[in-house]
Amino acid sequence: MPWIEATLRGQRVLARARPDGSLAVEQGRVEIRYKPNDGRAYKAAAHNLEVTEGVRLLDDEACGPAEAARASPAKPATHGVPADAWIAYTDGACSGNPGPAGHGVVLVSPDGKMHEGSEYIGEATNNVAEVTAILRALEWIPQDARAIVVHTDSQYAIGVLQKGWKAKANRELVAHTKAVLEARRARLVYVPGHQGVALNERADALAREAIQTRGKRAARP
Repeated sequence: MPWIEATLRGQRVLARARPDGSLAVEQGRVEIRYKPNDGRAYKAAAHNLEVTEGVRLLDDEACGPAEAARASPAKPATHGVPADAWIAYTDGACSGNPGPAGHGVVLVSPDGKMHEGSEYIGEATNNVAEVTAILRALEWIPQDARAIVVHTDSQYAIGVLQKGWKAKANRELVAHTKAVLEARRARLVYVPGHQGVALNERADALAREAIQTRGKRAARP
């Protein structure tokens, strides 16, 4: 089966394709490789992949054999995280940029129980969805939480909320979220998107679901 160059949320990848140049979709997902011979194969949601018109097909040997990438376990890594910390994984998504947008949140309490939430936020950019996801996680985590660690795959969100980047847009949202982040003494941690991190992938799925259903489901610990 051939391969074709595609873009996954701004990153170039190789995706499985059919002889006619269409993506080889199975149960809504497509096998992709970030590098031709890195030894790992991933599955990406078909709606996240964009193929440029006129791109030529590559033969099956363009990518070497690979094992399916193993997703991280449901329980997040706790290295450097206090035992009594609330853990959050957040993600934002939009159909077009700007376009219909939503976010997903997965919360893990100190005793290991998981809680999920999602929200359709209307027409917005991906950056707005990413920051809103972090804000909602902070709002949904109980006020008596002693420590909070929020994982996000948004470098933009980490930059404007934690690294001192100047927000050129979305200033009110960024300022409010930053204030809540500081008041709750929460910490942001970068996690690479679409790299098999189970809870990050789940947050992404919840964000996409929110866009499709136009619904809201608060995480209620």
